[in-house]
Amino acid sequence: MTAIADEQTRALAQHMFDASPDTADGAARPASSAEERATALTELSGRHGTKFILATFVDLNGKPCAKLVPVEAIAELADGALGFAGYAAGLIGQKPQDGDLCAVPDVSSFTPLGFIKPGLAMVHCDPHVGGEPWAYAPRVILKNALARLAAAGMTAKVGAEVEYFLVAKDDAGALSTADARDDSPHPCYDARGVTRMYEHLTHVSEAMNSLGWGNYANDHEDGAGQFEQNFNYDEALVTADRVVTLRYILNVLAEQRGMTATFMPKPFTDRTGNGLHFHLSLWGAGDTPLFPDESDPRELGISRDAYSFIAGILEHAPALQAFLAPTVNSYKRTGATTTESGATWSTNRASYGGNDRTHMIRVPDANRLELRSGDGAANPYLAIAATIAAGLDGIEKAMDPGTPCGPGERKPHAHALPATLLHAVEALRSDDVMLAALSGDAAIGRYFADAKEQEFIAWHGQVSDWEITHYLTAV
Repeated sequence: MTAIADEQTRALAQHMFDASPDTADGAARPASSAEERATALTELSGRHGTKFILATFVDLNGKPCAKLVPVEAIAELADGALGFAGYAAGLIGQKPQDGDLCAVPDVSSFTPLGFIKPGLAMVHCDPHVGGEPWAYAPRVILKNALARLAAAGMTAKVGAEVEYFLVAKDDAGALSTADARDDSPHPCYDARGVTRMYEHLTHVSEAMNSLGWGNYANDHEDGAGQFEQNFNYDEALVTADRVVTLRYILNVLAEQRGMTATFMPKPFTDRTGNGLHFHLSLWGAGDTPLFPDESDPRELGISRDAYSFIAGILEHAPALQAFLAPTVNSYKRTGATTTESGATWSTNRASYGGNDRTHMIRVPDANRLELRSGDGAANPYLAIAATIAAGLDGIEKAMDPGTPCGPGERKPHAHALPATLLHAVEALRSDDVMLAALSGDAAIGRYFADAKEQEFIAWHGQVSDWEITHYLTAV
């Protein structure tokens, strides 16, 4: 499939989905009928030789959940008749006694995956319960956030930088770099490391370009065994879907070569961790960019609304980190003091500046901001939704972030980012805006906070090698 074909897929679905329908709760809802979805899926499947469709959604932790549906059952898929036991699927707001989650496919997300298995495709779905979109489902959460943004006359476009390690695991469970020769303390951009992984990197690149994503760079990142493969920015929901799809593609293609692709924030103590950086911009009517302003007296070239959007993110940064860095391991990355390369590339304060990668928010040019505190464990739907909620609060309250930091400068009043997942949970519980960032319902925010607290406690209850080393004969 070419980029043109990808545009055709989206065009085919465009008339079936209203980007901002008038509904009682402001949520984006599919305007198409089951029959229309079935017709479109049948046409797309025929065009691409599809035999089986992965009907996919993710839980709040970002785990991809799917059923493999033969094209002969497209009518059932289109009708939302595929039932999932939500509690078994993962963290998604259900108990064992609750009714099924029913996956309703978004035809515009149809993605042929013939480069993985001939005849395979994926379609992202919105889980429903009782005929209504399930407010705990991450894709529904992002659609609700975008509906609120649309009500304010704006849309969001997002780019994502997906970092990952290629590793091997021995029989004892110890991790090592999949490429044994990739052992330099300064491997970033190393042409030799990229060449040794040529088959993997080019397979992924060709896959992205066949889907029309516009892969424009593939590089070795700062840690031994670490890579990043970039694709063009797009509408927020499209980019979130693509992050989920890319993680799946990377996992499967790596496994086919006997490797494991991991997005774990900090798989190695002495190496840089995996980030998931987002490049965000706001747009108004007629696809007019709202960030650039040549008259900016602070000389970043951005508008008052852009500054207020930044201010909202910085104001809510401690609570926002619960969504951007959502695991125990995340805080091994942001809390790192050194790595082999000499830099961690992960800020621990809520600051902003120009083209300076040491801040939580970098403004590389007048068209966008880069949010750098997210990591590889972040669920892209939740991360983008929560960031929009924080930034929109800044715009609505006309917040001012103060003057930008100069190169390497630190502002003493900047919020410190949480030291652990438990600190992030505590910040989330005390921030009403962030608690309500998930579908506008604070109960969902509390559910997420409770789950993350239990995750921290489960980890804390394990005795580690570090403890044995330090305490076994300490007294």
